[in-house]
Amino acid sequence: MIALRYLRPTRREGYVSVISIFSLIGIAIGVAALIIVLSVMNGFRHELLGRILGLNGHAVVQNLGGNMTNYDRIAARVRKVPEVTRVTPIIDGQVMASANGVNSGVLVRGIRPQDLKNLGTVSNSLSGGALAHFGHADSVIVGARLADKMRLYAGLPITLIAPRGNVTPFGTTPRVKSYAVAGTFRVGMSEYDQTFVFMPLEEAQLYFNMDNSVSGLEVMVTDPDRVNDIANRIAAAAGPAYRVVTWQDINSSLFGALQVERNVMALILGLIVLVAALNIISGLIMLVKDKAGDIAILRTMGARRGAIMRIFFIAGASIGVIGTMLGLIIGVLFCAYIEEIRQFLSSLTGTTLFDPTIYFLSRIPAEMDPREVAFVVILALSLSFLATLYPSWRAARLDPVEALRYE
Repeated sequence: MIALRYLRPTRREGYVSVISIFSLIGIAIGVAALIIVLSVMNGFRHELLGRILGLNGHAVVQNLGGNMTNYDRIAARVRKVPEVTRVTPIIDGQVMASANGVNSGVLVRGIRPQDLKNLGTVSNSLSGGALAHFGHADSVIVGARLADKMRLYAGLPITLIAPRGNVTPFGTTPRVKSYAVAGTFRVGMSEYDQTFVFMPLEEAQLYFNMDNSVSGLEVMVTDPDRVNDIANRIAAAAGPAYRVVTWQDINSSLFGALQVERNVMALILGLIVLVAALNIISGLIMLVKDKAGDIAILRTMGARRGAIMRIFFIAGASIGVIGTMLGLIIGVLFCAYIEEIRQFLSSLTGTTLFDPTIYFLSRIPAEMDPREVAFVVILALSLSFLATLYPSWRAARLDPVEALRYE
């Protein structure tokens, strides 16, 4: 009762309540910002991981000597490895695409129609009828952003120019061939939507002069985070002439940078909570000075030092608890409606706040981890409680005689 009474503003000590209010707001902002940033960084990693692995596979089996000829037999052996769910022969090649006067570098991936159908990340986003027309030799499926850039739609031609084509007495000439667009796909990652072109595997073998060979085998496993443990078994099943490259090897720099950025942002935003906790210290010290006479009267009436300490501890802890709970509510609601908030601010300001060509993704992802949210709440409460200890101890150590002498 006494602690809550001291927190209420009065005409005489109004500045103490102002400090307490700013401390509460600071803790709320710090907790909310920490929850939002950690959730967005988690969402970024999850979305990027899902799209990258959904399109590229968890591991790739490659021939140390070049292209892979007996790929069906090797794929059958790799499929028998425990925890391997799918093995797909692919051909990758970089070419120049041209249509309607627009040129762009693209990555052509040769894949069987059935394997493309099993690739849920792509097949679930295909335009109507794309998969049915993909079986034709002279048809390709292009990314939606590439189609928008080149003003393409189903049925229109796209010309692909490979730097290595037929060998003539005058040297190697580029291979130029036109294909009909069977449809488009959109995985939600701009880098893939504007650079990938899918081609039937047999046609890709003819186009790239690879005879009856492929670039490698894409392998999908049950748990992508454990792919390094399974890679050795996959390599043993493939044979000594082959190597296995995992997604962690290919994208280690990208996900390493995301992890470093996440840790640095968490550290910086954690300082906001620390600064707000220090404001609690300054506010309580000033409160103790203002209430020196009250403390002396309580002591002379029989209040023990522990009771005085509890009064100011409750006063400071109340600020921390209310600020933390308020920040938790703000952070959870912001993460739940982050895309709606982005669209509202974009329409309000007339600017693109989340450009997919820069951030790879078409929407802001936010994925809250209950353990991280609990850690943020515990951190804020701990700092708030620690901040109240010194002012509370100082109030308890106040000599009533000295305090009453100057009253």
